[in-house]
Amino acid sequence: MGRKSQRKNAAMFDSDDDTSSVSSSSTMPSSERVLNDDVTVHKDALLDQSLDSLYEKRSSTREQALASIVDAFNSDLQHEFVENKFATLLHQCLHCIKKGSTKETALASHVIGLLALTVGLGDQAQEVLEESVTPLSQALKSGREILKITSILECLAIITFVGGTDPEQTERSMQIIWQMIHPKLGSNVVATKPSPAVISAVVSSWAFLLTTVDHWTLGPKIWQETVAYLSTLLEKDDRSVRIAAGEALAVIFELGTLEKFSAEAKGSANGSVKEGTVSQESLVHMHGLKSKVTKQVRELSAEAGGKGSAKKDLNTQRNLFKDLVEFLEDGYAPETSTKVGGDYLQTSTWYQMIQLNYLKHFLGGGFIKHMQENEFLHDVFSFTPKKIGGGKLSNDEKRLFKSPNSALNKARTQFLTKQRMLAKNMNIGHYAATETMEE
Repeated sequence: MGRKSQRKNAAMFDSDDDTSSVSSSSTMPSSERVLNDDVTVHKDALLDQSLDSLYEKRSSTREQALASIVDAFNSDLQHEFVENKFATLLHQCLHCIKKGSTKETALASHVIGLLALTVGLGDQAQEVLEESVTPLSQALKSGREILKITSILECLAIITFVGGTDPEQTERSMQIIWQMIHPKLGSNVVATKPSPAVISAVVSSWAFLLTTVDHWTLGPKIWQETVAYLSTLLEKDDRSVRIAAGEALAVIFELGTLEKFSAEAKGSANGSVKEGTVSQESLVHMHGLKSKVTKQVRELSAEAGGKGSAKKDLNTQRNLFKDLVEFLEDGYAPETSTKVGGDYLQTSTWYQMIQLNYLKHFLGGGFIKHMQENEFLHDVFSFTPKKIGGGKLSNDEKRLFKSPNSALNKARTQFLTKQRMLAKNMNIGHYAATETMEE
């Protein structure tokens, strides 16, 4: 058995200054509290002004307004603004996606994703998803620009991650995303060769949503097609594509689906499983695919740097595939530690690490703020940050977001139950993989 990987997350966020600069309202002088209230009022007025500007005819004006809204949602959790202007903001952003320029579509897509993360679990997140999925799908089919496509893909992944309470909703979004590069699984696909950036975005977004899917959902045929396709991506010249494919494969193998198929095949041979389960021939083929992937991953973990290759990207690839080799051979997932203010956010599974990296990428400069104050993200990662301030929620906000009887808390209970079941399934897959190799 190999050692258990304890690679630290390379992107450590040093935000101790953030914690030291935030004072508790209980100890803050009255003059400072008044000043802070004035600043808050000013920021709210700017947000209202930006929302009004989305009605302007000039595209550049709408782009500036959307950029301001993105900055505001990154710098703080705009609960009060969302409570009052949720529907207006959502529908104006969808209008920008339908009619706007590439830049406008990209910004509007990002705002919708931030809106979903801000409202968290509940009816509003589901409304964001159901109202947006058709316009986003249509925009993907008509889009050609890389920025437009990748922004819409990320938006669809984020709003599904938050608002997709039913497996059918998640699978629908995953199919829309996958069809951008692999039309065999669906129709109505733009028949053009996707760029490496689009392939990378598709695979990363698809894998991000796969982390929320129960391991019983993937059938043998889809498993084989998907793994075979991702295996071909490991041979592509573009390093970002290879990395995205490696992460997707890690999630697939961590789900323990292959071990489930093996159990079904044994049961079928003994006559204890009904007809329609995986055949022995298919099972042999799937294990052959896993062996092929393991060999590819081992080679990529030791790849030498070529001319003009970025050292950072090369190191990222090597680290990822070293961890993946160890997982495929010994069953150990990498552990990561990311600094958030005065705390460390720990991950110990592939699915947690991939969720964290995707959300970190999407939030960008707003990651620390959201990770410290966004209760939805706290639930996702079972993360409880140190309290760095007081009096952040108004009475209305406390009623909406803290009450045990609120829709948000009821949805949170359902979400946590799903997370516990998913973690349990991941652990079953992990131990099954280890036992299979030991046999």
